[in-house]
Amino acid sequence: MSGIGPVESVDSSEANGSYEVIGGDSPRPTDRWHTLPPRTRRAVLAAGTVAVVAVGVVLLPPRPQADPAPPVPWPANITEWRYTGLAQTTDTPTTTGFFRFAVTVDSGPPVAVRVIGAAFDGLIAQAVPDPSFTVRAGTTRRVTVEISVSDCSGLPLNADLAFLDVTLRNTRAIQSHSFIFGSAYSKDLSQLLHRACGTTNARPGPRPSGSAGSQNVDRG
Repeated sequence: MSGIGPVESVDSSEANGSYEVIGGDSPRPTDRWHTLPPRTRRAVLAAGTVAVVAVGVVLLPPRPQADPAPPVPWPANITEWRYTGLAQTTDTPTTTGFFRFAVTVDSGPPVAVRVIGAAFDGLIAQAVPDPSFTVRAGTTRRVTVEISVSDCSGLPLNADLAFLDVTLRNTRAIQSHSFIFGSAYSKDLSQLLHRACGTTNARPGPRPSGSAGSQNVDRG
């Protein structure tokens, strides 16, 4: 045929190795991902989840620390005594009297209380019927204190600003403390001293001052 040369055969190996590829895509990561076995893909996903959680924990802001708990108060600072009057009255000579008090604990843990003295040497004092008792925070307990005269020789007949010596105990400390009461308690205690020691040589004696931990709790 005119103008047309012979048809030449094409070597398949040459064609596969020498032609130029235009616009071909490079391999994508997803192509390899889909070729992985299902078990391998699950393992990779699990590892990635753990890594993300770990990073999140590291990046979380630290939690603010709670304020430290306030210290337990000293028992003497939260315990109040108030004199409420005689438990019984009598005009006959006697060496024992019964006096009523109200004991309140304002806050903190419970306070164990024990009466150990009554102002002067020669007097014995204890709460009855229980020598020791406990008062919880926010409560008031009514107690009776029995005071007995054991020796008149060292007692003044007129007890001015008489007080009670007690021990107070909570989870912080055990304290010895003196609660000083005003005229009402002093008058009633003086009546007991006159009945018990009026015919003896009782001394006038100095005015009691209480211990270093004294607290005037009743000015009535």
